Order: sequence, then C-alpha cells, then structure tokens
Amino acid sequence: MSEDPRDLLSHGAMTLQQVLVVAITVGLTALDGFDVLAISFAAPGIARDWGIDRAALGFVLSAELFGMAVGSILIGGLADRVGRRRTMLGCVVVMTLGMAMAATAKGVYVLGLWRVVTGLGIGGILPASAAAAAEFASLKRRDLSVSLMAIGYPFGAIAGGLVVAALLKTMHWNVIFEFGAGVTALFIPIVWYWVPESISWLCARQPPGALERVNGALARIGRASIERLPPPAPAANGAQPVPSPGAGTGARRAGGIFRADLVMTTTLVTLTYFLHITTFYFLVKWVPKIVVDLGFAPSAAAGVLVWTNVGGMSGGAVLGLLTRRFSARALTIVLLVFSTVTVALFGRSQPDLARLSFVCAAAGFCTNGAIVGIYAVLARVFPTDLRASGTGFAIGLGRGGAVIAPIIAGFLFSAGYALPVVAIIMGVGPLVAAVCLALVRIEPRTAAG
Repeated sequence: MSEDPRDLLSHGAMTLQQVLVVAITVGLTALDGFDVLAISFAAPGIARDWGIDRAALGFVLSAELFGMAVGSILIGGLADRVGRRRTMLGCVVVMTLGMAMAATAKGVYVLGLWRVVTGLGIGGILPASAAAAAEFASLKRRDLSVSLMAIGYPFGAIAGGLVVAALLKTMHWNVIFEFGAGVTALFIPIVWYWVPESISWLCARQPPGALERVNGALARIGRASIERLPPPAPAANGAQPVPSPGAGTGARRAGGIFRADLVMTTTLVTLTYFLHITTFYFLVKWVPKIVVDLGFAPSAAAGVLVWTNVGGMSGGAVLGLLTRRFSARALTIVLLVFSTVTVALFGRSQPDLARLSFVCAAAGFCTNGAIVGIYAVLARVFPTDLRASGTGFAIGLGRGGAVIAPIIAGFLFSAGYALPVVAIIMGVGPLVAAVCLALVRIEPRTAAG
C-alpha cells in the first residue's frame, strides 16, 4: 500500500485514537489555562503577605508571560525540528518544575524567576499542541479540533479556579502552585503513552527511520501501514523541497515564515494576536485584584474569574461549532469588535458580585472566543513544515502584549486613573486587531499542508 497517509488522516473519518490525541491536546491547554492564572488566583494573598503595591504586582503577574513569549518563539521552532511529541513532553516537565518551585518561593524575585521557567514550558506547549491537533484531525474537523484544543485554556482555569476557590478558604496561597504542579505532572505519562509523533510532520521532514515511525504512529491510531513514504512536500512557493532535520538551523526555519509569500500573513496574524492578547490578559490578570479592591473576599474574586472563563469556554465552543458552517476569520472579527465593547462595560460595572460575574462572563465569551478563532486561522495560514514555527512566532511575539498588559494597567492604576478609563485604554486592542485580521489572506490547504 503506497497511499499518502496524510490523505488517509485528512479525508477519512477520525478514529477513536485520533480523537484521543486531540482530547489530550485539550488537556495540555487546560494546564496552560490553570498555570497562567495560578498567579492571578494567588495575587491578593501575595500582595497582602509581602506588602507590594500594584505596580510591583504588575511585574509579578507578567513574569511567566515573558517566559511564554520566549518559549513560544524558540520552542515553537523546536517542534518543527524535533517533532510535536518530544516538544510536548519536554514542556510538561518544565511546567511541572516551575510550578513546584514557585510554591517554595519566599520573595518577589525568586517567585518571578520560577514563573518565567513555567512560562517557557507553557509557551512551547501551545504551538506544539495546536500543530498536533490540526495534523491528527481530518480536514473536515480541523478547525473544530483546533478550536477544542484552544478552549482547554478556559476549561483549565474553570476547573482549577473551582478547586482554588475552595482551597483558599482555609489554606495559604502556596497551595495553588502545589496543586498545579501535581496535576501537570500527571500529564507526563499520558503524553508518553498515548500521543504518537505527528504523521504529517514525519512525512514532511522525513527524519531517519521515518517510515518505521510513520507505520508505528498509524498502528497506534488504528490505521493500516504503508510500504513507502510519499515524496517530500515542496515549499509552498514551489522553490525547493522541505529540508531534512539536520539541514537547517532554528533561524533558517523561523526565516521561512518571512519569505515573500508568507511575510505579510505572518506580520498581520502576529499583530492581530498581539493587539488582542493585550486586552485579554488585562482582564484575566487583574480581575481578582480589582474584585478584592471592590470589597469582596479573595475566594469571591476567584469565583468571578471562574465565570470569566466559563464565558471564555462557551465562546470558544460556540465558535468551534460555527466554523463548520461559517468562516473562522469572519466569526473572529465579530468577536474582536465585541471584545472591546464588553471590556469597556466591565470598567463601568458596579460593585455587585452577580453583575460583575455576568459582565466578566460576557467579556470572557468574546475575548477567548476570538483567541480560539485566531488559533484556527493560524493552523490554516502556515504549511506543515512551518506550522509550529509560524504559530509559535505569532503567539510568542504576540504575547509581548501579554507581558506588558498587566504592567501597563498597574502603572495606570498607580497614576490615579479610575477603572473605567483603564478599561477603555486596555480594551481598544481587539478593535484594531479586527482590521488586521480582515487583511489576512487565507488560501485552502491540501492534506499535505
């Protein structure tokens, strides 16, 4: 049998094992959701115990976001060189270490260091998981699979938030990181045993022993073996074949996303993510502290953040289902516009817990739904051999917005600006992002791409 295995995966019905791989990427992104927001849940207790002001707290809230930005760029490219599976395993180990050590921190600088380490793992897991979800899904279910992967983020925040809200009633904030480290460690054997290497990556890169590895992966997902590998796919512009694993450096791989046929796309999707993520991380990083400052208990603040992520998960799920009938880009543009509106409304909310929860849920629906849509777009605009590199670059550089968002908001608050003004300033990003996304060209991809 010599049929291209990528055609089998793209045009056949998904097997239970393929669905399981996508489900595991959802779980990995759920770890991302909890790990990123762990510091938000802990922020009120940290500020109280260590006596730090809002400006200093902004830097603490941004520490792992810096690591995420670096990890997305560097480790995203690594996933295109060494494979999706190895990258995911390494990132889960790094995340476990970072969370465990953060629980032992006794000061701002040490905590910040371990949050950077955690961020490196989180940053790498996203492009690798997005690529794996896209490449194990059928072409018909690809947008839905990537969307489901992305809504793991709010699911992790919701599930973790419910646990944290209960733990914080009787325990110290360190328990948040201890809980996160334990759950993250559970995914090391899960990825090891149940996630094979991406067949699309193996066919595109063809490392030594690729045929045996492809057949091993096909067997693990319930597919028949092949007799020989398909020819290496040419570059998208037809200029040259995909290089072998040892043929190019990370810089050359990253440079591929800036070749003539991709440079405008790369620039626009990166700007889209950067502008929107600035607003998103203002919301999720500052909600607990803002709610506490309005006079509510930290456990109640964690509950509001949970509702933000309930809205976020709902928005991602709705968008994922709608992509089966409508353009992911068009749906995302609509949600970007409404993200600006709902964040502005959050800034004008009254100190009523029920109203705060409702507005935050609406803001979460729009902002996270838009992020899910952006991930779906990213999975389509880059070819297989550059998918993790392109996604990692867009997420990594875009998360510069995530790094600066809590810091900017902290300085605005410290400068005396009231919440309504800060919310308007921090909420304008998605509106500009909608314009950028509208300019992105999306061409249909073949099974190999």
